[in-house]
Amino acid sequence: MPLDKQIAAVLEPFSAQGEPDYDQLDAAQYRQYADHLLPPIPGPVMAEVRDLRVAGAAGELDARLYRPLDQDNLPLLVFFHGGGFVIGTLETHDHLCRALASATGAVVVSVAYRLAPEARFPAAPLDCYAATCWLVEQAGSLRVDGSRLALAGDSAGANLAIAVSRLAAQHQGPRIRYQCLFYPVTDGRCDSASYQAYGEGYLLSRAMMAWFWRSYLQRPEQVEDPLASPLLAESLSGMPATTLITAEYDPLRDEGEAFAERLQRAGVATRVERCAGMVHGFISMTAFVERAATALAGAAADLRRALV
Repeated sequence: MPLDKQIAAVLEPFSAQGEPDYDQLDAAQYRQYADHLLPPIPGPVMAEVRDLRVAGAAGELDARLYRPLDQDNLPLLVFFHGGGFVIGTLETHDHLCRALASATGAVVVSVAYRLAPEARFPAAPLDCYAATCWLVEQAGSLRVDGSRLALAGDSAGANLAIAVSRLAAQHQGPRIRYQCLFYPVTDGRCDSASYQAYGEGYLLSRAMMAWFWRSYLQRPEQVEDPLASPLLAESLSGMPATTLITAEYDPLRDEGEAFAERLQRAGVATRVERCAGMVHGFISMTAFVERAATALAGAAADLRRALV
């Protein structure tokens, strides 16, 4: 279908700006711009919101807990933010985490893993796995039910959720009931048909993704590592049941849908939904894009059912 009118209004100011020179782009400086692209969006009121320090692979990490109801033993949903492994913060995804907590009835904990290029692959997936393990171990003090555990993330954060699921399967725990993946990064080769069709003019560009990958990996050949490019894994058996959402006008669309197909062939219960007229990042636009709110509600309903 045509580009959604509400999405088109979002894209208009970005189209006029053009792209930076990625050969000269400094990651720290770019964060100052990119992490403030959208105005602060208020999310649902929580019974509790508090910042935490959680275990990472090489020291403590910042995290934020969202409790929708003042109750003990709610399910636990660990969230990893997107941003190409380079940008993004707890603040940029605060409203999305609030919305997920409200709609699922789970305690959401958003983890601020180490960013590239200061901490390159595999720092981020190892951080996210260590943090997930710590949160389950601390379930009692956090007043959550660690046996009802799910993961969620958008874009690079969805890639990290997949990595945590893979590491949990390899290390026999923790047991993850479900993963919810919004337009995941699954293939660092960046050569799909949707890259060719939508690699310019739709918020996320092919040039930007190439810069993210150069910033993230220590060596180009690491793009073949399944922990970085899970679509290239020999097997996806043992992964948790999955909801995977893609956007029609997204260079990452095809690799996300190919990953969903691989999951289904591996016998993993997977619901995949392509959101017509949407672009990459749309799930963070629920306040002003109706289709985004509908997609988020559907994904949250899947998580709620899985965490009963």
